[in-house]
Amino acid sequence: MQAMTKHFLKISKDFSETPGARYYSDGNFSGEEFYEKILRYAFKEALEDDSKLVIDLDGTEGYATSFLDETFMRLAKEFGKETVLKNIELISIEEPDWKDEIISYIKDVE
Repeated sequence: MQAMTKHFLKISKDFSETPGARYYSDGNFSGEEFYEKILRYAFKEALEDDSKLVIDLDGTEGYATSFLDETFMRLAKEFGKETVLKNIELISIEEPDWKDEIISYIKDVE
């Protein structure tokens, strides 16, 4: 059996070291912007390649809850929570609780 290949996304390098709040109207580097310009396409590309998307959360100044909620709930709403849970891998050595928080947002999607 062949191991699943992986795509990598490091938020601090591929988007911003200072992620903002939920919406564009909240200011720079919003969750809405990250989802629409980066995450959606990275996840779609990983799925098309039958790959897992590895998302490195470290290296930022932190995350607003609204940023994480907007970003990952939208991903789960568009692609389905089971698909997202099966096809992402979250990395955070700096704040391991971020991973659990994100998983809970995904699981909360109806």
